[in-house]
Amino acid sequence: MVTTLSVNVVLLFWQYISGLRELSLTLGGTLQQFLKDYLEIHGYWVLFLWTFLEGEAGLILAGFLAFQGYLNIFGVIATALAGSFCGDQFYFYLGRWQGKRLLKAFTAIAKKFRKALKLIEKYGSFVAFISRYTYGFRIILPIILGMTNLSAMKFCWLNLLSALSWSIIFSLVGFLFGKSASLFVEDVSRYEPYLMLTLITLISCMWLFHFVHARWRRRLARKRLKRMKAIK
Repeated sequence: MVTTLSVNVVLLFWQYISGLRELSLTLGGTLQQFLKDYLEIHGYWVLFLWTFLEGEAGLILAGFLAFQGYLNIFGVIATALAGSFCGDQFYFYLGRWQGKRLLKAFTAIAKKFRKALKLIEKYGSFVAFISRYTYGFRIILPIILGMTNLSAMKFCWLNLLSALSWSIIFSLVGFLFGKSASLFVEDVSRYEPYLMLTLITLISCMWLFHFVHARWRRRLARKRLKRMKAIK
């Protein structure tokens, strides 16, 4: 009697687990189909806007989605190149035409103006190439470069080369993340939501590290300033 009851309980539990597994696979398939349909229609223009405004996180995710077959990796690189190039061109001419007004209107730009000038003095026009890779100065540097005597043509070429390298590097980061995952997981599509969550977590950790590091450096700078004032 007890043995029969135990067997029935085990069978019911197994049916329950099997039902959950089937439901999970059904929901996973529905989500993947929805994602595929959405990205086919909106994927590239959303990526263009994302890279126009900011970019690395969205571009890395797009690279991973390209590995999964939702997007084309060459399409991702071309779209990111266009978005990031157009974005910095826009900020450059915004600085050239409205730079002084922006300094008066936005304190965030005014606060970083001196630091940006130091970078320009140190690296010269090469800043136009590295601005895309500088944390906290991605948008501000092109604006301030527009306020200098740097020629628009020279900035255009440096911006194009920078956008090309940036779009290739960060697209491939996401693509190679998926490639690496396929070496350890037999069916990547089955674990796709978990891999995307892992990738988002890694990106968030990187962003958090930069944020904490920047705050720590600002705190050290304030302490040095206080010491200098105390000495005086």
